[in-house]
Amino acid sequence: MHIVDGALSNPVAIGGAVAAAGGIALGLRNLPLERIPAAGVLSAAFFVASLIHVPIGPSSVHLILNGLAGLILGWAAFPTLFVGLLLQAVFFGFGGVTVLGINTVNIALPAVLVGLAIRPLIPRSGPVMAALLGGFAGALAIALTTLGVALSLMMTGQEFLAAAHLIFVAHLPVIVIEGLLTGFAVLLARKVKPDLFTALKGAAP
Repeated sequence: MHIVDGALSNPVAIGGAVAAAGGIALGLRNLPLERIPAAGVLSAAFFVASLIHVPIGPSSVHLILNGLAGLILGWAAFPTLFVGLLLQAVFFGFGGVTVLGINTVNIALPAVLVGLAIRPLIPRSGPVMAALLGGFAGALAIALTTLGVALSLMMTGQEFLAAAHLIFVAHLPVIVIEGLLTGFAVLLARKVKPDLFTALKGAAP
C-alpha cells in the first residue's frame, strides 16, 4: 500500500504533502491528553502490522488497521498514522520521504472519514451491532485507501492504470481480513472500554 519514492509526479507528491500537513495540524488540535496512550498503541499496531508483507502475484499486501484508528481517534488518526509511516520510511525504507505526505493522506483520510461516519453509531449500539459496524468501517477504510493509492498513480500518468487495477484486486482479501479484525476489536473494546468510542470534550467528532 506504500507508494515508493519517485513513483509520483511532483504535483501529486506536493499536493499530498500539503494535504497531509493540514490533516496532521487538525489532528493534533483534536488529540487530547487522555487519548495519547491510545494513539501510541494504535501507531505501534499500525507500524508492526504493515511491516508484515504477504506476496500476491507481482505485488504484496499487508494489514493497515486504519479503520480501527479512525473509529477511536477521529481526526487524531492523521498524526498517529503519520508517525508510523515516518518510522517505516526512515528505518526500513518502506514508502519514502518524498511520498510521505500522499501515503499519509491515502491511509489517514479514509480512517477519518469512517470515524466521522460510523463512530457516533457505536456507543448507541449493542455489542454485536457495534462489531458489525466496526467490521464495515475496517473494510471500508481499506477499500478507500486502495482507491486513494490507485487515484494517486492514475493522476501521475496513464501508464499506471494497470498497476492501479492490480493494487485494487490484490487488496480484496485484505478488505475482508481487516473487516473481521476491526469487528472483533470493536466488539472487545465495546465491552471492556466503551468510552473509547465517545468524543472527548474539546475534540472534534
